[in-house]
Amino acid sequence: MKVLVIGGGAREHALCRSLSLDPGVTAVHCAPGNAGITEVAETHPVDAQDGAAVAALATELGADLVIVGPEAPLVAGVADVLRDHGFPVFGPSAEAARLEGSKAFAKDVMAAAGVPTARSYVCTTPTETDEALDAFGAPYVVKDDGLAAGKGVVVTSDVAVARAHALACDRVVIEEFLDGPEVSLFAVTDGETVLPLQPAQDFKRALDGDEGPNTGGMGAYSPLPWADPKLVDEVLQTVLQPTVDELRRRGTPFSGLLYAGLALTSRGVRVIEFNARFGDPETQVVLARLQTPLAGLLLNAATGRLAEQPPLRWSDGAAVTVVVASHNYPGTPRTGDPIEGLDAAAAVEGAYVLHAGTRRDDAGRVVSAGGRVLSVTATGDDLDTARERAYKAVSRVRLAGSHHRTDIAAKAAQDARAAR
Repeated sequence: MKVLVIGGGAREHALCRSLSLDPGVTAVHCAPGNAGITEVAETHPVDAQDGAAVAALATELGADLVIVGPEAPLVAGVADVLRDHGFPVFGPSAEAARLEGSKAFAKDVMAAAGVPTARSYVCTTPTETDEALDAFGAPYVVKDDGLAAGKGVVVTSDVAVARAHALACDRVVIEEFLDGPEVSLFAVTDGETVLPLQPAQDFKRALDGDEGPNTGGMGAYSPLPWADPKLVDEVLQTVLQPTVDELRRRGTPFSGLLYAGLALTSRGVRVIEFNARFGDPETQVVLARLQTPLAGLLLNAATGRLAEQPPLRWSDGAAVTVVVASHNYPGTPRTGDPIEGLDAAAAVEGAYVLHAGTRRDDAGRVVSAGGRVLSVTATGDDLDTARERAYKAVSRVRLAGSHHRTDIAAKAAQDARAAR
């Protein structure tokens, strides 16, 4: 099978890496890719949001499966163009991708499907904003209605900060704050059958102890030793399957990766948000533990044959990803800095480096090219071992001005130790 992956971040590097290890895959291509993806796939300089250009590349390559990684091409309808050209595509249509592209649309779908979520108001004027903020009180949760690369959400106890964010957006969703730990659960679906993957937890705040501004994600781990073993089945029955059924009922079936961001509140599971694609950095740890060959699974979803998929196989161990970010991220990041120590980091037992924002400069050096630069990932028999390996590998990376969190999976590892 020849597989084409669209995108150029650490999520796509993780996908390409897993596909390159799949015995059923003969060639992996990625467009546009990055400096690290070139090690496991052939890269092509194509605009990921240009459906015609992506379809032309898929035709030229004779791709047997196209996987659309990021949200922007999905919302732009790239998957639709590819399907019109006859390609099996893993990724929803533009209409179904509105589940991520519009927070208001997602709330409407959840209400119709009876999916538990936070109470909310959609606001387009200063008066509506003030009334909603007053109704819910602090902490304030304000979400840009459109795509914002993981940084369109403000959670704050400062009403002035909440109001300023709301007024900077054309349309916002203001909702009640959900207490309790957060969980990310991915599900592969062909529009009817829904197959959940293993849950993960990511870390949105920039600094240790969940301090600092929201980011696209500073790290993740899987499994979640503290989570109820029945959680996945519960979310499948109350969230994932009803949402997929509702979208199919509306005539816009969702085929691809449905990502549920969940809060495990004192009143039960609540959906924080949906995404229409693999999450980053959770993909890095979920795929690190998936033993079922990836290409066949995603092809079954793309061709409506997911009901035929054998049960998924998972490693018993753990995986941890630590994001190395550029100077000033999540503000305007500094780019162009050389990255050293990549080979030394990859030499750590059980560890490997997934590139997010990297490129090669004119001298052939790997340099930073974005806010989140690397996802340093490691596996081990337990979270302690995976953490130790991941941070040992991080310590070997040298990038001027970079920063990373030092507490990824620390509490979960401590809880797992205490339970043993």
